[in-house]
Amino acid sequence: MKNTLRLLAVLLLVSGICAAQDVVHAVHGTITKVDSASKTVAVKTADGTEHTIKVVDKTTVHGADATADAAKDSFHGLKEGSEVVAHYTVKGTEKTAVEVDKVGKDGMKATEGTVTEIDRGTKVVAVKTADGTVETFKMSDHAVADAGKGIGKGTEKSAKVTVYYTEESGKKIAHFFEKL
Repeated sequence: MKNTLRLLAVLLLVSGICAAQDVVHAVHGTITKVDSASKTVAVKTADGTEHTIKVVDKTTVHGADATADAAKDSFHGLKEGSEVVAHYTVKGTEKTAVEVDKVGKDGMKATEGTVTEIDRGTKVVAVKTADGTVETFKMSDHAVADAGKGIGKGTEKSAKVTVYYTEESGKKIAHFFEKL
């Protein structure tokens, strides 16, 4: 009986730990609305779906204009019309941004091509571009998860993708994959 109770206690603890780990989703689109009062941004995707995402103090924002002038006109340097990739968690019906990456000038760059190699263990992906060049990227933790969702098993080495990345210390860091 004691062993059964111990096993039950361990299972409850493990299930609680697993439930506490939030799944991070990502969406790529254009900011259509910034609402400082509700601390939200609306991101419209290419298919017309609009996602309202809460931006909190802990949200990391990459590539946005963080100057004092930008802060007066926008929220966390995010502005209407900006192309972004937003990584968020969901609790109930509320989406909360973990990270928002601006795409384009001063933000993430994009490369299209075919995946030739993907190694989740070392967090490396290689992509062959249209001109035959093979570009190698180190994957961020979000990108490793996105690669698992967006690039299906068995097709991962032939998937046509857009890789959104930054350059840090001379290395290309992939933050998000979008299957073409």
